[in-house]
Amino acid sequence: MTNTNRVAVVTGATSGIGAATAKRLADGGAAVALVGRRESRLKDLAAEIGGSALPVAADVGDLDAMRAAAATIREAFGRVDLVVANAGVMLAAPFEAAQTAEWQEMITTNVSGLLHTGRAFIDDLLAAAADGRAADLVHVGSVGGHMVFPNYSVYTATKAAVAHLTRNLRAELGPRGVRVKNVEPGFVLTELGDGMRDTAQRDQLAQWRDSIEVLTPEDVADAIAYATAAPARVNLAEIIVVPTQQG
Repeated sequence: MTNTNRVAVVTGATSGIGAATAKRLADGGAAVALVGRRESRLKDLAAEIGGSALPVAADVGDLDAMRAAAATIREAFGRVDLVVANAGVMLAAPFEAAQTAEWQEMITTNVSGLLHTGRAFIDDLLAAAADGRAADLVHVGSVGGHMVFPNYSVYTATKAAVAHLTRNLRAELGPRGVRVKNVEPGFVLTELGDGMRDTAQRDQLAQWRDSIEVLTPEDVADAIAYATAAPARVNLAEIIVVPTQQG
């Protein structure tokens, strides 16, 4: 199964799961728009992928910017039929000591950004589905959406929101042919968490990742590519991808 001749959008494509997913979809035959805030990284990734990739600098937290990005992508590639809403931020700290600006950053990116991404491309997805084509809206959540991690309360709350939003959108959009799915990774070796201001939490995250053989971004990208390449009648709706040793 491949994603040949599809037009895909991947947010958070500057590193980690987003970059790996963009490369995997392009390898499978899709034209891929790379969306993120760090334009130089997007351009480097586009050069690596080749002519099937388009770098588009935009902040998912800004709905107008995402609508403008959608227009740019349509002009270059045509109608979008595969959207991977991957952009995310993880900033852990004890509740009583956390900087509230970090809370807002996570809510803006992990929840509002995901909503903005879906809204910017939903008309494309519905039109593709109406034509009988596969149409996918993929949310990259986290096992934190249904597990407990002390000092990660706001982050895990945002991912719980992603999980329940996905289920409700599936009920709303599935009957109209759009496959909405939530891919929930466990520990992955990425830049996620590098921006934590709480150094103790950042060090603990590094220790957790060093304690087991964690996933690579390519492991998650493979799961996304497999799920989106399934026949249009099949929706792999909720996918948990964890390191074997995480249990």
